[in-house]
Amino acid sequence: MTIISLPSPAEVFKQFPLSEEERCFIEESRETARRIVLGKDPRKAMIVGPCSIHDKESALEYAERFKEISTEVKNSCFLVMRVYVEKPRTTTGWKGLLYDPYLDGSHDIKTGLLWTRELLVELARMRIPAATEFVDPLPALYFHDLVSWGFIGARTSSSQPHRQFASSLNMPVGFKNSTDGNIDTAIHGVYSAKTPHASMHIDEEGKLCAIQTDGNPYSHIVLRGASDFTNYDSSSVRRALEKLRKSHLPERLMIDCSHGNCQKRFEKQQEVFQSVLEQIEKGNDRILGMMLESHLEAGNQPLPEDPSLLKKTVSITDPCLDWNTTAELIYSAHGAFSSALAGVS
Repeated sequence: MTIISLPSPAEVFKQFPLSEEERCFIEESRETARRIVLGKDPRKAMIVGPCSIHDKESALEYAERFKEISTEVKNSCFLVMRVYVEKPRTTTGWKGLLYDPYLDGSHDIKTGLLWTRELLVELARMRIPAATEFVDPLPALYFHDLVSWGFIGARTSSSQPHRQFASSLNMPVGFKNSTDGNIDTAIHGVYSAKTPHASMHIDEEGKLCAIQTDGNPYSHIVLRGASDFTNYDSSSVRRALEKLRKSHLPERLMIDCSHGNCQKRFEKQQEVFQSVLEQIEKGNDRILGMMLESHLEAGNQPLPEDPSLLKKTVSITDPCLDWNTTAELIYSAHGAFSSALAGVS
């Protein structure tokens, strides 16, 4: 076992601080997200971006295009960019920019923490809201102040530490159903996150402390399908909403168009997206938004021994839609939601 000291969160904050303007932007983004979850903002949330970030330059190139389209559709859709720097693994594999930023097995976590915060600060400067999955609550202490929408993944929705961490946040946190399709774990996660918790924590100086959380009223479930079946159709959505009602939770949910819902065929995200869009057009306003895995170019690529051989614009984890297809889907949603909002007004 090798032990390497890391800087405290406070030390990393000093290296990559937030200006007051950037801090206000993140709070404004969180407030929009909270209002959408609560049904107080009629717009739909769209969490869109790469399966994982493995290259900062391509992430910023994606962000430029993302910024342009998000401005165009802002009256109907609230776009939040996926900035996933940690990746859960079923067995083993590359765990994300945070853990292995050089993609070579050197596992330079210190650099990964710095690059992660640097990227998220740059996105805040660009006025782009960021979403991420909190795979491990510990490193999240270095960058959670830069995130507007958090997620707890299918493998950790039943984890008590993750539920406690979600309880401490004042942003929406989506709990995904488990990989076998069980939505009860996500519902229980939401219920737990809404509850105050006492737990051990680490403060900004890196010291152990005890905290009492207030509970997170903005947590919600995410339907992401399962290994061998999907759950984005109207019948599955109706059953999920009924389970929420019986659990005395708000009947609001998000649908992930990738993962189990596209059965690992990334092109099928378009079919899932259109199906969900039709459900919303038919009046199901309890669907608060959708998620898409999207990169500059379509598909994915294996991680070679020599990282210099990688194509920066193609995912190295799950395959993604290309940008042009992504833009077409967003514009189609904008057209549909704009018409619906006009009808309401």
